[in-house]
Amino acid sequence: MRKGLLCSLGLMLTLALPAVAGQAAPAKAAQAKAPAAVVNLNTASEADLVALPGVGPATAKKIIAGRPYTSVADLAKAGVPKNTIEKITSMVTVSAATSAAAAPAAKPAPAPAAPTPAPAAPTAARTPSAPATAQQPPVKGMVWVNLSTKVFHREGDRYYGNTKNGKFMTEADAGKAGYREAKTEKKKTP
Repeated sequence: MRKGLLCSLGLMLTLALPAVAGQAAPAKAAQAKAPAAVVNLNTASEADLVALPGVGPATAKKIIAGRPYTSVADLAKAGVPKNTIEKITSMVTVSAATSAAAAPAAKPAPAPAAPTPAPAAPTAARTPSAPATAQQPPVKGMVWVNLSTKVFHREGDRYYGNTKNGKFMTEADAGKAGYREAKTEKKKTP
């Protein structure tokens, strides 16, 4: 009887050991990949973002380019895949204080400009900045979406990065969001 009990116990340990070891390995891998602290999407560096599971250098650049965020779900607007958002939701946060701190920092700059002649300052600021400050995409191959006209422009278009109310998106995201491609004139051959 003791022999049968010992054999049964040995058999159970032999069968249970691989199952327990298989559960421990993924847990260790998840702990190694997960960051030690919760990452703030509005202030994290690219290295902090790359440490998150499913986030590589390209996705980290998209996240940085889409700042500021009001919720983790806003990552979808920046072109981050849904499955990646699901993986990192418990590991990231969005700080409202960062957004609030950024807004007051922007407000004092126009306030000192107000005491100077108002018509001269805005005109001088708009005229040289429009052609000189074409924005650059965070990732190569993105399109510039004009949010006012619901049109997107490809690289090489004269409006690429130049319109007042716009942002960069992937072409697929622009199409899903209902934006249409800009009509470009084709050269006529005689």
